[in-house]
Amino acid sequence: QVQLVESGGGSVQAGGSLRLSCAVSGKIYGRYCMCWFRQAPEKERAGVAAIGRDGTTTYADSVKGRFTLSRDNAKNTLYLQMNSLNAEDTAMYYCAAICRSGGSWFALSKYNYWGQGTQVTVSS
Repeated sequence: QVQLVESGGGSVQAGGSLRLSCAVSGKIYGRYCMCWFRQAPEKERAGVAAIGRDGTTTYADSVKGRFTLSRDNAKNTLYLQMNSLNAEDTAMYYCAAICRSGGSWFALSKYNYWGQGTQVTVSS
């Protein structure tokens, strides 16, 4: 069973930064797609940043220029560097992995495995 464990969430003032990590373990091999999603209370879960098998990254318009996605393949860990945070970034952040072919990078159904989430709270 593939397991994803997020960490790095917390509370930060507006304008601050956080670095989220997603550690992947289990029966996995080679390159695989991964994505960060977030969900605020009473809102739908939405894609934030995705990385493809070839390393290509895709960002939601709301985070372009502020968030940076990277992956350490040796450590099987995905990182999301979040800068210039604002109150609208407050949400539970989830890591997802192992994407299906086709469809949108930010479609929930594209990913087979999910972490439990890590809370990010930004005070204005």
